[in-house]
Parts: sequence; structure tokens; C-alpha cells
Amino acid sequence: MEQRDSEAAPPTLGVGMVGYAFMGAAHSQGWRTAGRVFDLPMRPVLAAIGGRDATAVRAAAAKHGWAAAETDWRALVTRDDVQLVDICTPGDSHAEIAVAALEAGKHVLCEKPLANSVTEAEAMVAAAEQAGTRGQLAMVGFNYRRVPAIAYARRLIADGRLGTLRHVRFTYLQDWLVDPQFPLTWRLEREHAGSGALGDLGAHIVDLAQYLAGEPLVGVSALSETFVRERPLLAGASAGLSASGGIDRGPVTVDDAALFTGRLASGALASFEATRMASGRKNALHLEINGQLGSLAFDLERLNELSFHDHTEPAPSSGFRRILVTEPEHPYLAAWWPPGHALGYEHTFAHQARDLVEAIAAGTDPAPSFADGLQVQRVLAAVEESAAKNAVYTPVQTPLETSPRTPVDTPAKAPAVTGAKSPVETPVQAQA
Repeated sequence: MEQRDSEAAPPTLGVGMVGYAFMGAAHSQGWRTAGRVFDLPMRPVLAAIGGRDATAVRAAAAKHGWAAAETDWRALVTRDDVQLVDICTPGDSHAEIAVAALEAGKHVLCEKPLANSVTEAEAMVAAAEQAGTRGQLAMVGFNYRRVPAIAYARRLIADGRLGTLRHVRFTYLQDWLVDPQFPLTWRLEREHAGSGALGDLGAHIVDLAQYLAGEPLVGVSALSETFVRERPLLAGASAGLSASGGIDRGPVTVDDAALFTGRLASGALASFEATRMASGRKNALHLEINGQLGSLAFDLERLNELSFHDHTEPAPSSGFRRILVTEPEHPYLAAWWPPGHALGYEHTFAHQARDLVEAIAAGTDPAPSFADGLQVQRVLAAVEESAAKNAVYTPVQTPLETSPRTPVDTPAKAPAVTGAKSPVETPVQAQA
């Protein structure tokens, strides 16, 4: 464990979170844990959690350790004891809540994807840039950047161990929609989710590809499909039985799966597959990156391991080798357990909280920034446009030009993908 140099208590950072379901529980775990593991310059305090259902949000507050519960997010973002607003709601409310929180003088953490459209994401970036002049920070929650093995993979690539990149390939496969009787939840409705597997899973792997490669995608060619076009309505969402005697059903208005190829700015080729219809796959995120001097591969279901191939070694003894990413020299791990003691999915949220708190205390931009979230949104939009045109190659819209806010005596220019140019331990430190 990291040790404190002084017994003096650090200043507090009051956190208010909007949303209490799956991501709300994961973020709560991260906020509760970060200050107990890392020697943070500010102590996160779980001040208030918000949600529309009074009974459910109070139960969530009690379960996850929040001091208060609110049923109106507007009341939460204006509370005096809240300095940071964490947004864990469906995508259709991200822009409204984030802009309001920034205008109220709060720092913001927003779950991925940043928004449901490029227009909304652009508005969020503009609000974040304006708030940055007042000292407020905004970060988007792509938590898989915080898997130690992935952060270490980024370090290897930035150190030149793979040389010039040739290919990147990513798949993210789940199966929770295989059953056609699975009900019509908000994740299957465009007006709430923006897109389906593309935004839910594809956003993660697009961000990881750009983060690991250190450069943006510049064009894509895509196909998508909705295999089950109607699903049963949730109980209470309709009158129940239809006139024909069957269960009422509603249209699925998002994709079930998306498959696309792309090109990175350097000319390297990329391929992606995101689906929630891969029977037998629960949360299978796989990646492989091939370069002139070597390759690496990662499997989220073995998240403490990285496969690495050094192509400069003699052929008779070369090949992929397993790196167990549990050493204190690996990203984040000095604060955790002795080597060989594995971490899990939930630890990524503690790492995310640590990075954001350190950025706030230092006054430096965290990564991934809202501008990074906008870049991902532009890629997703290009994928949808290409798929609508039966895989016609579609350029990714030119990223919005932004200038990061850094301490006044440290002028800097933001890289195309924030935090992706320096071979350092964490995205936050890459901005220092």
C-alpha cells in the first residue's frame, strides 16, 4: 500500500452521482475504494446520489455508501457539498446534465459513450473548454484504459517495442440479446441509447485502438444488422396483452451487431467487431496489435495477462510469451497486492477515480478528455453512415480543434488522442 508522508488529512472532494444501476454501482465501488488504496491528494466523499425513483435511489444510497439521495438531478448538481458530478445515466441525458454541471462550477466525469450524437458531444466539449478557463475539469469514463495490462501495452507501444504499426484488430462480443424474448430495454431504443452494440461496446474498442496506437482513425467501412427487430415490452410499459392475445412488442431501433474496418492516420489498418448476439460470449474483449518489430495481444477474460512477441529475436526461439502484469513496476500496481495476486474488473474504476482526483489536485487535464470522447463519437457516426450506404468507405469528420487547459506556466498543445503520446504509467501523468 502507498504510505502517506503526513498525518494531515487531505482536503475533501464531494462527489455527486446521477444514476444508480450497473454503472452507478461500479463507479460507487471506485469512489469508495480509491482513497483507501492510493495516497490521494484529495479525499473523495460520496456526498449524494440521484435517480428518479425515490425508493430505488434511497436503497442505492444505503447500499453503496452515499450520504444523501436526490430525485432531481438539477438539485444534485447545485448542492454545495458536491464539487464533482459523475454521470452514469443513459446517453440521451449526458449532454444536458454535463453542461448544467459545468455551468454550476463542478468538475464532471461522464460515462461512455460521451453522447448520443456528434452535435451533443460538440456542445459538451465547448462547455468543458469554457469551464476549463474557470479551473474545472471534464473526463469521459473509458475504464478499460485503466486495466494495468492495457496501460502497460500502451507503454510498450510508446517505447517503440512494436515499431511501426501495421494492423490493429479488436472484437467485443456479448450474448445477452441472443434470446428473442429478452425485453425491450432502453439500451435497445435509439432515442435513449443512440446506438446499440456500436455505442455500447464499439465505443470501448474504438477508444482503445486510438489510445494504444496513439493516433486517430481517419476512415471506416462498415456493416451493421438488427437480427431481432421486435421484442416484448417490459412489464408495465404497456396495457399488457394486445388485442390479438399476444404479448405487446415494440420495435428495436438500434443495431445488434456492427462490423467495420478502418484506417489509422499513419496508414495502419484496423478491424472491429461489436455484437451482443455472440452466443457463449459474456464479456469477451480481445485485441491484437501487429507492428514491424513485434506484436501484442490481450483478452479481457484474462485481464492480468498480456501476450507479447518480440520479432527481433531469433526465429528458432521466438514466439508469443505471457507477461503476468502484477509487478509493482506495472501501471497502478504498486498500491495493490504482492506480485501474482490478480486484480479484477472493478479495480479499473478505482484507477479511474485516482487519475481524476490527481488531475483535479494538480490542475491538469485528465484523459480521456471530452475531446477524446468527441473523437470516438465522430468514428461511431462514420460507422453508421457507412453501414447505411452498404459499407461505402466513409472518412471520419475532422476532429474539433481544441487547446488543453494546463497550468499557466506550462503551455502545451493537445495530441490527437489525449494521453497517448508519452510512455508513462497513467493517462493523467501523460498530461503533466
